[in-house]
Amino acid sequence: MKSAAELRQWEIPNTAIFSDTPGGLVRLEIETPLASAEIYLHGAHVAKFQPVGQAPVLFLSKKSHFTPGKAIRGGVPIIFPWFGPKADQPEAPAHGFTRTAAWELESVSQAQGGEVHVAMRFASSDATRALWPHDFVLRFNVVIGAALEMTLEVENTSEGPFTYENALHTYLTVCDVLEIGVFGLEGAEFIDKVDGGQRKRQKKTLVGIHKETDRLYLNTTATCSVNDLSLSRRIIVEKSGSNSTVVWNPWQGKGMSLTDLAEEWPRMICIETVNAADNAITLAAGDRHSTRAIVRSEPY
Repeated sequence: MKSAAELRQWEIPNTAIFSDTPGGLVRLEIETPLASAEIYLHGAHVAKFQPVGQAPVLFLSKKSHFTPGKAIRGGVPIIFPWFGPKADQPEAPAHGFTRTAAWELESVSQAQGGEVHVAMRFASSDATRALWPHDFVLRFNVVIGAALEMTLEVENTSEGPFTYENALHTYLTVCDVLEIGVFGLEGAEFIDKVDGGQRKRQKKTLVGIHKETDRLYLNTTATCSVNDLSLSRRIIVEKSGSNSTVVWNPWQGKGMSLTDLAEEWPRMICIETVNAADNAITLAAGDRHSTRAIVRSEPY
């Protein structure tokens, strides 16, 4: 991984600055009249997004690891090429290998409207092929403006097709998870991972969080919203190129067992932009697929 000094050519004075962190990671800090943000090349990880005058939209645990080889707890981890445990190799890294990999910076630029665009890249190698025997190129484009826009493109550079799962595993900040509601998933079928993987149907308009919740909603392209009365705002997650949505909160028992989360579990809810299970993607040789999420907040 390159150091901050080696990335100075991409800096935008007073707007986008690289720094080396104590744990050994490189961080891009962005400050504009629209929003502030932090992006790590470790995992191409968007760790912070905060529109001017608002509370942070993304949740980031104070106990998170910020060291090579460890996933960052919060923000937006990138999941690829499998979601959760690897079906045929349970000892493989959960959620694939991209969230703890060193990504390559391709560009940093600023648009006339003030938005900052960041492009990163990660390609297959001997190390990835040892875990997943396919060739690929991932490109992750992030726009920091009044909203957070993220696009993950997967290109199949193998000689034949492959099937993969992916996710933009977005952690959102809430005042108290017991007091919020998630809207947009009414009528969708979901796999209830807390109830032995049973398939159920979302009957209510609102998804409330009153216990450990880990649901993979299938065949849905719906926009979701998180209504948070205590913070007087609604967070909206709009997506494309994604046919699954995950709603996750570990609750007290599991949350406290996660040493990089612990007592902070009530302050987060994950609304994840996903392609998994029935909605895994099969990509022909030479083809590309993009998964896009737009996260924004508005008064409520």
